[in-house]
Amino acid sequence: MNILIIHGPNLNFLGLREPEIYGRLTLKELNAIIRKYAALKRVKTKIFQSNHEGRIIDLIARHLNWADRLIINPAAYTHYSYAIRDAIKASGLPAVEVHLSDIKKREPFRRRSVTKAACAGQINGLGPISYIKAIDFCLKRKF
Repeated sequence: MNILIIHGPNLNFLGLREPEIYGRLTLKELNAIIRKYAALKRVKTKIFQSNHEGRIIDLIARHLNWADRLIINPAAYTHYSYAIRDAIKASGLPAVEVHLSDIKKREPFRRRSVTKAACAGQINGLGPISYIKAIDFCLKRKF
């Protein structure tokens, strides 16, 4: 199975940005955890991070012929990017939305996800384990 993993805006600041919420793990360390687990499960991954909405949409479109599944952390775009939502839906890729923090327990504006409706599931609040659970979801769920 091939899984495209996209990290949204400001995840490049992991380890620095609000460590009491996001932890001290850097994006490089998070990606290493993801890659190691994926290898154990015999899953191929391509992992990207972008702070730009259009780039995220382009990444989804560019990998349609490669990816079997999509794991996406839209970050702040979760709450208002109908463009990313539409790209996820248009791609036809079974997708899982992930978040390191529990968005349901955050500020009111962060509790709403417009991208969730285009995804088969949402996993949040488990730190880096959110991505591990998303890989498992992709492997176990029949789409």
